[in-house]
Amino acid sequence: MKAAIVVEAGKTPIYGDFREPVPANGEVRVAVSAAALSNVTRSRASGTHYSSSGQLPLVPGIDGVGRLDDGRRAYFALPRAPFGSMSERTVVLPAQCVFLPDDLDDVTAAAIANPGMSAWAALKERARLTAGETVLVNGATGAAGRLAVQIAKYMGAKKVVATGRNAETLKALAALGADVTLPLGDAGEAFEDALKERFGGGGIDVVLDYLWGQSAERIIIAGAKAGKDAVPIRFVHIGSVSAPNITLPGAALRSSAITLMGSGIGSIPMESMVKSIGELMQAAVSGGFAIATKAFPLSEVEHVWEAANGMPRIVFQMPGSIFSD
Repeated sequence: MKAAIVVEAGKTPIYGDFREPVPANGEVRVAVSAAALSNVTRSRASGTHYSSSGQLPLVPGIDGVGRLDDGRRAYFALPRAPFGSMSERTVVLPAQCVFLPDDLDDVTAAAIANPGMSAWAALKERARLTAGETVLVNGATGAAGRLAVQIAKYMGAKKVVATGRNAETLKALAALGADVTLPLGDAGEAFEDALKERFGGGGIDVVLDYLWGQSAERIIIAGAKAGKDAVPIRFVHIGSVSAPNITLPGAALRSSAITLMGSGIGSIPMESMVKSIGELMQAAVSGGFAIATKAFPLSEVEHVWEAANGMPRIVFQMPGSIFSD
């Protein structure tokens, strides 16, 4: 079968022939139609992600959309290594499949699943957001951050505060539900001063952090400095786009009611993650969630893989698949 193939960690996948997967131990086979290129997929393929299998050669891709042998159309997650989603066929456990609403096309479902689930699961499973609370999305100008703004509003957030470096993209977030935008700049004192104003008064209840690094440090410290007048803050770390580590004074935690937690593979039970994805897929249509996508045939994986940064959400089409526009 045709597939994208990682033959060496850190190298761009090649397009070629890979052995057919055979279902085992209750698995089902999926004829894949669409698979998105996510940051997690890229880092797992390079061997740098904490959940990388280390098994080579492998087919990259942690999720996708396709049809089971019985004809049902489904989103699936975490196929058995080395059979990833960027191939004509893969194998996965039935419990890791979610059947899709008819009015959600394959490309959109594949594109929205991973970034949308990161926000949905973080807000519902980790932060336990309740209607009427205020959410700060740190790094709201990326695909996941833009969806997080929309999902927070859909879940009943009273106010959404969005941060980002791209001023034009920040302005556009108002149309997606952002009530306040804070430019990151160099994430220095001006950014911290703006945060203090937001943490005061009504306060911020939940932080979804896609960046980590200096901006995350400033947010945690500003929340702590707001003191007892501020509401308890649930800080959910999701991604490390800016930096893998932070420097944090212990006093920021001792002097405040901040709860630090993560959201990702391993922090949420698989059944809860699959449930979150199912809820997301149903809400994607009724909520009108918007995500910019660009589809490519899988045969172009070698050219697109390295050029993907800065593009809309990349979705690979499998050979022979028929896609909705």
